[in-house]
Amino acid sequence: MPSIICPLCRLALQRDEKAWHCENRHSFDVAREGYVNLLPVQYKNSRDPGDDAQMVQARRDFLQAGHYQPLRDAVLRMLAPLHAQSLLDIGCGEGWYTGAFTPIAADVTGLDIARPAIRLAAKRYPDITWLVGSGALLPIADASIDIVSNMFTQLHVAEMQRVLKAHGHVLVVTPAPDHLWSIRERLFDDVRAHDPDKFLADFESGFELQSRQIVRFALNLDQAGLRQLLQMTPYAWKARPDRRAALSVQARFETEAAFSLLLFRCRNGATAQDSCRSFESALRAQG
Repeated sequence: MPSIICPLCRLALQRDEKAWHCENRHSFDVAREGYVNLLPVQYKNSRDPGDDAQMVQARRDFLQAGHYQPLRDAVLRMLAPLHAQSLLDIGCGEGWYTGAFTPIAADVTGLDIARPAIRLAAKRYPDITWLVGSGALLPIADASIDIVSNMFTQLHVAEMQRVLKAHGHVLVVTPAPDHLWSIRERLFDDVRAHDPDKFLADFESGFELQSRQIVRFALNLDQAGLRQLLQMTPYAWKARPDRRAALSVQARFETEAAFSLLLFRCRNGATAQDSCRSFESALRAQG
């Protein structure tokens, strides 16, 4: 089981049924649903960071309906041959993808900054370790994870490298250039292609790109599915309300989902000095 560490002093956390605590007597309660909040208030940038309850529920309903099942299947096919012992899913949301990782890794941990998402995940998948925490300052010990999964969330490459074992892997899933193009055409005057390569330079120094795949499939959405999709994406606040409303009343809508899957392999384990610098940099970034 990967070592969970105190977000305040970085010592290992001992797990009891009702609370986790370190030798410095920092204590973190286990919520009724089974998750643990390891995001101290001084590390928050807002009162309730991350997706709100409505976005989380929309995503849960949309994913449970199976609309993105081809993507989840492709992710599992890519990761299963790695025979991982431990997997950390950063930005796990309400856990639909994370819950599918248990057959391919013995110890699975899901982490998200949004407490509503983790609460929902913990209720549905009780056999996974669920943490409220920040990807910029992971409450995970150095060199303790085989695979880090990062799907549709901000990349903190130095932190991912720190927690990975030597030659561990990072999976990045991001929209392909033409993802949901027909929907975006209806919502925005200027539609620009996504750029899945924009972060590759961040991985160059410590990782090699081991494999790459584009996954695309048709979506034939009824009105409920379309509304859920609009609510769970950044379109919920980026699009003009009148355009979003006009689109959401359609009885059916056809579009295409397209994703870029990139699997990176860590060249070397992070040194203790690298880890210290990463931690100090993250602390300064948190203010």
